[in-house]
Amino acid sequence: MSFIRPEARAAVVQWREAVIGAAVLLLGLWGASGFGLVKWLGVALVALGAVLIVSGLQRGRFRTGSGGPGVVQVDEGQVAYFGPLNGGSVAVRSLSRVVLDGRSRPAVWALYEPGQAPLHIPVNAAGAEALFDAFASLEGMRTEHMLQQLKAVSDQPVVIWTKGDRDSQGRRLH
Repeated sequence: MSFIRPEARAAVVQWREAVIGAAVLLLGLWGASGFGLVKWLGVALVALGAVLIVSGLQRGRFRTGSGGPGVVQVDEGQVAYFGPLNGGSVAVRSLSRVVLDGRSRPAVWALYEPGQAPLHIPVNAAGAEALFDAFASLEGMRTEHMLQQLKAVSDQPVVIWTKGDRDSQGRRLH
């Protein structure tokens, strides 16, 4: 028997890293009001809490729900999807393109690997939140762009990341 409403529990689960970051930040503020070593530990906890809040907000925005078809596993640089009708795996290092395709309901991530058929993963598949770290490890991935496109899901496929694309890697000084 749970004393927490399912909606409240779902909200806490979605934003759990940000909630933990806020708790660490508050603990750090309390410690920073002290003296000596405790003060400096408090300042370090404030900085750590701020980083956890920012990271937690990004992760919370990436989670779009649950209950979608299939299961996603990310293990040692391999993304595997086990769906009711299809599935497969791709190596994160060999990805050439990541596309968010909003033509289907729910929207799907299309992961392209040279010489292979694209792997389509529903954004709300079980374990899909693990894709955040896999995508963040891609060189030149613009996380904020990805989160904006995920929120505004278009009726057309949107290229989120392309290997070797200078725009996706940002401006270089030299």
